[in-house]
Amino acid sequence: MGSWLQIRIIERIRGVGIRKRIWLTISIISFGTIMTAIGLTYFLYENFYVDNQKESLLHQGENLVEEYYASHGADAFEARLRWTNANTKAETIHLKDPRQLNEDLPFQVNGTSFISKQQLEQLQTNQTVTIIKAHPALDQDILAIIHPLMEEGVLTGAIFSYLPLEQVYAPFESIRVIIMGILLTLIILVVWIGKSMTDRLLHPLKTMEAISEQMARGDFSKRITLKGKDEIGSLAQSFNTLSSSLQEVENKRREFLQNVSHELRTPLSYVHGYTEALLDQKVRDEEERERYVTIIHQEVQRMNRLVNDLLDLAQLEGESYPMQQAPIPFAQLVRDVAERFQLRASKEHKRLTLTVDDEIIVKGDSDRLDQVVSNLLDNAFHYTGENGTIDIALQRKEGEVSLSISDSGEGIPPKDVHRIMERFYRVNKARTRSNGGVGLGLAIVQQIVQRHSGTIHIDSTLGLGTTLEVILPLYLLEE
Repeated sequence: MGSWLQIRIIERIRGVGIRKRIWLTISIISFGTIMTAIGLTYFLYENFYVDNQKESLLHQGENLVEEYYASHGADAFEARLRWTNANTKAETIHLKDPRQLNEDLPFQVNGTSFISKQQLEQLQTNQTVTIIKAHPALDQDILAIIHPLMEEGVLTGAIFSYLPLEQVYAPFESIRVIIMGILLTLIILVVWIGKSMTDRLLHPLKTMEAISEQMARGDFSKRITLKGKDEIGSLAQSFNTLSSSLQEVENKRREFLQNVSHELRTPLSYVHGYTEALLDQKVRDEEERERYVTIIHQEVQRMNRLVNDLLDLAQLEGESYPMQQAPIPFAQLVRDVAERFQLRASKEHKRLTLTVDDEIIVKGDSDRLDQVVSNLLDNAFHYTGENGTIDIALQRKEGEVSLSISDSGEGIPPKDVHRIMERFYRVNKARTRSNGGVGLGLAIVQQIVQRHSGTIHIDSTLGLGTTLEVILPLYLLEE
């Protein structure tokens, strides 16, 4: 039963909102603090002020007892007794007959004896008795101290000092008003602080909730404006960073779809137009027909390359492509790729130079690294004019491998250098389909290099050319 009740309470608490939880916590803490303060105040008053009154009565009675024994109950004692009653709040009575202790003191009221049999026995053994109890005649509690008067070991009388507790607690009434005022002020202060703290905690959370709903609908433009270096401020900053990242992803997605549709629309329009012309038999010249078929074939190849590049990029970005890791004679790989481009260099009247360190070995996927060198060389050929020069250099550099491919082309504007690795990005937006790719080659290169724990650096000067440097870890053969 107890476990079931605990589970139900936990479930109910979990179902309560954050605002209610905070207020519940503040209320419990405030109530506990206030009750503790009240209890502590009464405890301290009871233990200090009331005890002080007890000590005062005890000291007062002891002085009278000393005076009684010193003067043997003569006039000096009676004078001291009158002086004590006149100058203190307590009332002190000299009982000359012990039998009076069985009556209601200090007033003569019939009924039960004011002191118990046990207390009377204590007086008879010369022990002082302290009593706090209701007095029937006064209809209130009193604090009484009884000092025994002994003669030759026999109880002959007593000094009875008493003080109504109403007088003891009277000074506390004014303090109680002050305490209640302070507690009321504290409650108001706690409520104000709780509201301020709750609003401060929940406002950014409510804002995040509203912005997240807009993000779910595809709007990533909203941000949280919150100044602060605490946990809530850090959370808001992280949320803004998330919004910016999602907005960037969304922008790239839209740009990607636009670029893909644009790249596919052009060849598809060519294929559609030329196939319609062939099907309608509008082309009767065999040479013209062959030219149309050639164009259709070229556009199909272009779309095939685009699809293959997109698949490659998707695999590389998603890390789903199995990347081989094996020692590769990188110098030989670079030579083989350069050899394949020699024919193209001759046809386009461009000079291709090669400088390699034949001892260089790297660890990685040979097919993918071949693709890196091929894409970089293809990019350099595209941007190098007739009679231009393309230089390939492979060397060791500070314990790493440096592959640099430089061209003598037009160079890249500084504002475009940091973007040329993006998908579909072209420095010259007016490049024709005949002399430009689809803009995925360098993006693929970057992904492959990163998968090989490498980096790419770009150095370009307008009018002088561009150098792309690939840095890879050097593989050292074990002796």
